[in-house]
Amino acid sequence: MPFNGEKQCVGEDQTSDSDSSRFSESMASLSDYECSRQSFTSNSSSKSSSPASTSPPRVVTFDEVMAAARNLSNMTLAHEIAVNENFQLKHDALPDNSLAGRVKHIVHQAFWDVLESELNADPPEYEHAIKLFEEIREILLSFLIPCGNRLRNQICEVLDTDLIRQQAEHSAVDIQGLANYVISTMGKLCAPVRDNDIRELKATGNIVEVLRQIFHVLDLMKMDMANFTIRSLRPHLQRQLVEYERTKFQEILEETPSKYNIICICCEARK
Repeated sequence: MPFNGEKQCVGEDQTSDSDSSRFSESMASLSDYECSRQSFTSNSSSKSSSPASTSPPRVVTFDEVMAAARNLSNMTLAHEIAVNENFQLKHDALPDNSLAGRVKHIVHQAFWDVLESELNADPPEYEHAIKLFEEIREILLSFLIPCGNRLRNQICEVLDTDLIRQQAEHSAVDIQGLANYVISTMGKLCAPVRDNDIRELKATGNIVEVLRQIFHVLDLMKMDMANFTIRSLRPHLQRQLVEYERTKFQEILEETPSKYNIICICCEARK
């Protein structure tokens, strides 16, 4: 069926100049559109067939993510230590009214109650107490400098768990005497800020409470040692910080290039 426009043109010998111009422009626009469409189709086809788009994406494993996070944490910690003169570690205690705080208190209290019942039994049971002294020995040894061989030998000799077990089998073990030795050794190794804690330990009469407070003060001493190490390392970190961060960042990128996005995400999350 002919269009209306075609009906009007049948009886005319010539088209007007304006109609001819508009027709030419329409045809030119249509031609440009078809060329553009063909070009777009061709480009899209060539891009979709390129090897880069057909290759599967690089999958980052959980271990790689955690390794990148650890490296970033190390860099962040080193940077904070170097630039913040007041940076120090602090004991992060759980709030007493929190669920985790209440659970921790109940579990710890149950442990010390069991220990007290064992020591008060007839005959006393010393196995748990011996394990505590073994743990205390390792903590004390961790405080020693490499040249502290004399004190190291003394600690190992007095807190020899095999010997303590033999004494316990013959009911000859002196738990209070061992605790007094531990407190005396702690007084030699602790920072001056802990002198008052040591005096309070010496004044405590109940052996279970003594052992409990010994572990509390040992935790504080470990924190003191860590902060002392930080202060000692700060000048060295300040001199080496730029080179350390450059090297560490390059190591992260070389392990797998796809970690770069992880690094960017982690850095944004820290802001």
